[in-house]
Amino acid sequence: MIVATAFFYLFSAVMIASAVMVIASRNPVHSVLFLILAFFNAAGLFILLGAEFLALILIVVYVGAVAVLFLFVVMMLDVDFVQLREGVLNYLPVGALIGFILLVELLLVLGGWVISPNVAANIAAPIPADPSVSNIQAIGEVLYTRYVFFFQMAGVILLVAMIGAIVLTLRHKPNVKRQSIAAQVARNPETAIEVRKVESGKGI
Repeated sequence: MIVATAFFYLFSAVMIASAVMVIASRNPVHSVLFLILAFFNAAGLFILLGAEFLALILIVVYVGAVAVLFLFVVMMLDVDFVQLREGVLNYLPVGALIGFILLVELLLVLGGWVISPNVAANIAAPIPADPSVSNIQAIGEVLYTRYVFFFQMAGVILLVAMIGAIVLTLRHKPNVKRQSIAAQVARNPETAIEVRKVESGKGI
């Protein structure tokens, strides 16, 4: 128990410090690297809690895909961060309002646990009492039976968000020849052929 407690405090301290550095770093690349470090420490906490499935998902999905993809986007896109910081004050009231709403929601959730200590007993435990069923099997049975609709809806929302991000960040460079299917289909002999009379001894 002493070793587990020591690892818990170690993972927690490093995760909190890296989470603070995510928002405190001026370099966005450093922020992404601190975010990856926070994900790894959160996975360590999940392993200590016995939720190895969530730990592996956190590493494979978030670290292996989301964080690394975001890191490449930050490094490859030519983003003028000085220009982005100039308009921060314009959106400060909206950001403060959203932050206040999130703070109220967190206080309501924590207040519910304090006011009603037996609220945990009213939550249906997804893990059955059978010790032969592992955590991964129990999560799979609940996710793909009771919450399959919400799982599919989350996938659709992520797909829409990905398409929206691609459309918003797509930049067409000028003076680049691109294929136009409609223009090719609408061609006729008058627009496709141009006859020029060239004088003898002169080029076009």
